[in-house]
Amino acid sequence: MKKVTTQKPRAGAYCLDEQVGFILRQVNQRHTSIFAEKIGCDLTSMQWAVLSKLREIGATSQNQLGRDTAMDVATVKGVVDRLTGRGLCHIAPDPDDARRRLVSLTPKGSALVDAHVAQARAITDETLAPLSAKDRATFMALLTKLR
Repeated sequence: MKKVTTQKPRAGAYCLDEQVGFILRQVNQRHTSIFAEKIGCDLTSMQWAVLSKLREIGATSQNQLGRDTAMDVATVKGVVDRLTGRGLCHIAPDPDDARRRLVSLTPKGSALVDAHVAQARAITDETLAPLSAKDRATFMALLTKLR
């Protein structure tokens, strides 16, 4: 068996483990895994983001929904189309602007969000579990600043 050695990087060397993007990706992978295990319904985190944002703000244009959930136009369209196919969202022309499409929750979509808010909060709590309450607040404030 080949022996694997762990070496310290030489001074001034680029170390992947110290790079913000790499660490954020690892944390995101951990959070995504917790989400998939705990949400309790057949949704991706992006689908949950769309549903929960619609529950928060009500009907909105698909473009605005993409901005509000940090998704590009093609991605939010795909997510909304899948949710609409499942009867969780409804798309209708904007009565004030025929070029725009308004996305809203159906009663089934609203009920699904309401039924899973506790799990969503538990997912956040588990993701942040290694941190003290003070560190959680600091971490969230710093992430918000970087957004």
